Amino acid sequence: MDDITIIEPKKGWQLVDWKELLHYRDLLYFLTVRSIKAKYAQSVLGVGWAILQPLIQTVIFTVIFGNLAKLSSDGTPYILFSYVAMVPWNYFSNILSGSAGSLVTNKNLLSKVYFPRIVLPLSTVFSALIDFGIAFLVMIGFFVYYQFVPSWEIVFFPILMLILIMTSLGTGMILSALAVQYRDVQYAMTFLVRLLMYGAPVVYSVSIIPDKYLYWYALNPMVGVIEGMRSAFLGTKPMPWDLVGIGALVAIVVFLFGVLYFKRMEKYFADIA
Repeated sequence: MDDITIIEPKKGWQLVDWKELLHYRDLLYFLTVRSIKAKYAQSVLGVGWAILQPLIQTVIFTVIFGNLAKLSSDGTPYILFSYVAMVPWNYFSNILSGSAGSLVTNKNLLSKVYFPRIVLPLSTVFSALIDFGIAFLVMIGFFVYYQFVPSWEIVFFPILMLILIMTSLGTGMILSALAVQYRDVQYAMTFLVRLLMYGAPVVYSVSIIPDKYLYWYALNPMVGVIEGMRSAFLGTKPMPWDLVGIGALVAIVVFLFGVLYFKRMEKYFADIA
């Protein structure tokens, strides 16, 4: 008789089984590539949208908030000030949007074969890196055009990226698990992403926030990431370690809760997706 492997669900609140995830790395690669191809399939501009989307948004923000509203850009050209914030923000919003529907979109796969379900929201993190990388190259082009030299604090960029990824993935896992049970989550994503954008210093400087509210405001991890990016690349202010530190702590909490909640709800995905 052939050996039979019985897969049993783990009980309680579980963290990620990284060994199992490594075993399914080929599936993760396939889903990532499929997500990239599906996004740009039958598109005239293809990956050109990764350039146009943040660029058009930045131009609109520059006209409305920079030229008309005269918002402070901390002494730098407003288009640079805004675009540096748009690069991490678009990465964050793309992951949220992609993760929210990742389980529902693949409901047939969930009910037919076993694999670690976390692969689905995780694939959106990797696929969104394509847009992030292209937008980042455009940002470098802006620096060359404006003859702007990044601050030495650019060495802290990997720390900011880690906070950004933990926040994005943690929030994405929560939304993807909720979307399986409550389809309203998918419908509300456009509104939610827009609301969150104005809750982060994308179009304005954190300097307009009163000091007594600043640390409460910094509970949004994207505040530390965006202001940290501006300090690292524009050198307008010293690295705001207080904002980055608060954001990092919240990002860790969001990531851990996201993993635990996702794993807790995982056994119901195939039944209610």
